[in-house]
Amino acid sequence: MKNQLAGTGALLRLALRRDRVMMPVWTLVTTLMVVSMPGSLGSVYATAAERARAAASMNANSSMRALYGPVFDDSLGALTAWRGGVYAAVLAAVMSLIVVVRHTREEEETGRQELLSAAMVGRRAPLTAALLAALVANACVALLVAGGLAGQGAPGAVALGLAVAATGMLFACTAAIAAQLTEGARAAKGITAAVLGAAFVLKAAGDAGTEGGRSALTWASPLGWVENVRAFAAERWWVLLLFAAAVTVQAGAAYALAGRRDLGMSFLPSRPGPAEGRLGTAGALAWRLQRGSVLGWSAGFLIAGVVFGGMADGAADLVGDNDRTREIIERMGGQSGSGAQGALTDAFLATMAGMFGMVAALYAVSAVLRLGGEESGGRAEPLLANAVGRLRWAGGHLAVAFGGSALILLLAGIGLGLGHGREPGAAIGATLAQLPAVWLIGALAALLYGAVPQYAAAAWAVAGGALALGWVGPALNLPQAVLNLSPFAHLPRLPGAQALDPAPLLALTALAVALTAAGLGALRRRDMIA
Repeated sequence: MKNQLAGTGALLRLALRRDRVMMPVWTLVTTLMVVSMPGSLGSVYATAAERARAAASMNANSSMRALYGPVFDDSLGALTAWRGGVYAAVLAAVMSLIVVVRHTREEEETGRQELLSAAMVGRRAPLTAALLAALVANACVALLVAGGLAGQGAPGAVALGLAVAATGMLFACTAAIAAQLTEGARAAKGITAAVLGAAFVLKAAGDAGTEGGRSALTWASPLGWVENVRAFAAERWWVLLLFAAAVTVQAGAAYALAGRRDLGMSFLPSRPGPAEGRLGTAGALAWRLQRGSVLGWSAGFLIAGVVFGGMADGAADLVGDNDRTREIIERMGGQSGSGAQGALTDAFLATMAGMFGMVAALYAVSAVLRLGGEESGGRAEPLLANAVGRLRWAGGHLAVAFGGSALILLLAGIGLGLGHGREPGAAIGATLAQLPAVWLIGALAALLYGAVPQYAAAAWAVAGGALALGWVGPALNLPQAVLNLSPFAHLPRLPGAQALDPAPLLALTALAVALTAAGLGALRRRDMIA
């Protein structure tokens, strides 16, 4: 076993060096989302009586329980755990799955691991180094969360930090298993993301049906364990043992699988496709490569739309007469006028439409950067050596990226309309209005890939920044000038806008077209990666 771990230290140092930007940024964003909550919640609920009334209202509202979970205490610390604990855990899980897949399956897929394995590197060293890198990142999250919330109560701060970090490590191990099962990094990420999405759905369904986090569905989800740690509310330290057991079992399974396969192979081999017929064009090949991702995102957006649409009226009831909460929703989703429930419901739906748009930008970046994966993996070279030109090849993937964005937002709008039960056309219009901003971020990714492919991953930072500004910025009362850095801040806020101004939509679309054209022009002129 010792020989199988040879070189782990060197691989860990390499992983930390390669992720020296991504890990700190992701860690700080996750931490800031949590530690900023007491201040923003304190401005919304300034007195203990207001917090007690809010907690009672939230626990009585099944829509809010599904979205955020139950409230176990009315202190600022407990409200912070309620509002940000599960979502911080989701961010930690996403960070962890990216880190583990990047340093395991992605290394094999690109052929770099074969070169490293020619030296004194043990069979299980890459997996061990990847899990240790994820452990370092999650330990930093735990320390920063615990330190940032210590003023609200040290035991609760430590409990919440450990729960968030433990969730990250649990899904790091899930990603490690997926990396052994599949031949491609994208498939491994997709499987792990699907497990994470299923965990959120289970938690939401359990919390919506039963108060106090007692549902069997809630306990079946690791995200349900996060809320049942009950940070700042008579902490249940024993729940952390569930994380420890799950991490141990999954890590053991990943190590067992890693020892039973050859380098580059998997337990679920990809299916060879036909070389003619529907794959006779570059566009058809791009669709074949990305259709699984498109269909997965489509199903997720449709389901999420139905869930959030069903919450709209309940969210308006919860806001009640709280002016600060109404102000936050208005800044995120548009004006609610005099505060009538119908207008506030429109503002909530506009907020959800904006969130769908910002998340769809992540899909667009992922789909565009598939070009880089095909190029660095050596799969683009055989195509381009034939009659397929660079523009046709890239254009096929860009068509899937931009067309797929439109499809998933259309389905999100249909879901919102079905869930809300009224005016489905307005909900569809609200989600489709996000397309110009989504396309703009996708076009920026295309420009970076075409001009400076070594920095194309910076498009993730742009999409993540837009998501952070749109979700956290209004609650932190950031200046409008800062919020305007996101292209989504310039879109009409539908439904409920007084008048639809097409100028921002046209301007953002035109800019997206220009950036895409510039990216294709740069791709046509530069050398391909050898």
